[in-house]
Amino acid sequence: MFKSVPQEIDFPASEKAILKFWKENDIFQRSTQSRSAGETFIFYEGPPTANGTPHNGHVLTRVIKDVFPRYKTMRGYFAPRKAGWDTHGLPVEVEVEKELGIHGKADIEEYGVEAFTRKCIDSVFRYTDVWEELTERIAFWVDTEDAYVTFHKSYVESVWWALSELFKKGLLYQGHKVVWWWPQGGTALSSGEVGLGYKTIDDPSVTVRFPIKGEDKTSFLAWTTTPWTLPSNCALTVNPRLDYVYAKQEDETFVVAAALAETVLGEDFEIVKTVSGTDLLGMEYSGPFDYATPDDGKFWVVIPGDFVTTSAGTGVVHTAPAFGEDDSRVAKKEGVGMLQLVGPNGCFLDSVTDFKGRFCKEADRDIIRNMKERGIVYRSETVRHEYPFCWRAD
Repeated sequence: MFKSVPQEIDFPASEKAILKFWKENDIFQRSTQSRSAGETFIFYEGPPTANGTPHNGHVLTRVIKDVFPRYKTMRGYFAPRKAGWDTHGLPVEVEVEKELGIHGKADIEEYGVEAFTRKCIDSVFRYTDVWEELTERIAFWVDTEDAYVTFHKSYVESVWWALSELFKKGLLYQGHKVVWWWPQGGTALSSGEVGLGYKTIDDPSVTVRFPIKGEDKTSFLAWTTTPWTLPSNCALTVNPRLDYVYAKQEDETFVVAAALAETVLGEDFEIVKTVSGTDLLGMEYSGPFDYATPDDGKFWVVIPGDFVTTSAGTGVVHTAPAFGEDDSRVAKKEGVGMLQLVGPNGCFLDSVTDFKGRFCKEADRDIIRNMKERGIVYRSETVRHEYPFCWRAD
């Protein structure tokens, strides 16, 4: 009844024999069509980009993908499995840029967007044979002969149709989201990409006075390693659960977290009073720059934030909603507006008259110099820390 089992099994040979049997007898197609009368289980493969060869991670994900439609078929569902090819995205563009010896958005525009797009289309199908061979070898049952392709007009129009349906149902809204941004390339970066590009660098850091309105010679102190974000300051954030002190030093009074007073101010100060972070909420101050103010909410006000700690800084956080996820989150919650004074190319807008047209990071030291001349810098130093760079720019 059964064939005898050999003492030693050649698993690769056995797998190839099974694959050969499946292929010659159209087992995949027949198994699917035998369930055509059943309830449909829709499966569209999350498409790979075939301008590079597959690796072990792709084997894992494709095996996992295969489990669910195969299980549904065994349960009586009609489960056609549509393969796809992803022809969009940075992996394709980066590969073509390397081939052409160009780099970044400006180079692409000079080369010609249409010509560059055609190169990308040609590139994306370079390794389809390798992908299909892998797909068959690991027994991932998916219909590669009728695959969808993301640059095809039918696919693009289907996406627009889906968006229009969402819009009609009132499910779309316009807002702001903080993302990692590569100004030279003119594109957003994933968190994974950012993780590839951290470098240890020396940066200017500055502790700035934020004069409290209605209180003579009294200021909040806030520390930052990104002076270029200060023109877009909209709020200061404190932790309601922390204690803060009014500390008199010479003829000025500074407000900082109690636990950090000595670290920030040294030993030569006198504590005037101690308050809770809650007591500071809603207080107004004068911002470090007045090139513009937000028109979509309040500004230059103290707000609460649970991300404020005493591990570094002053316990008072300079908040620019356009440049930080935590900043954006608490600002939205508290009704603080957003101020974006840096363009997509990373340069200050014309409204920032002292630094207009300059790349924001390169203006750090001049921004500090400007504030020193106006007497609002408490301390400036150099700090060594990890800072993200785009891995594609190397």
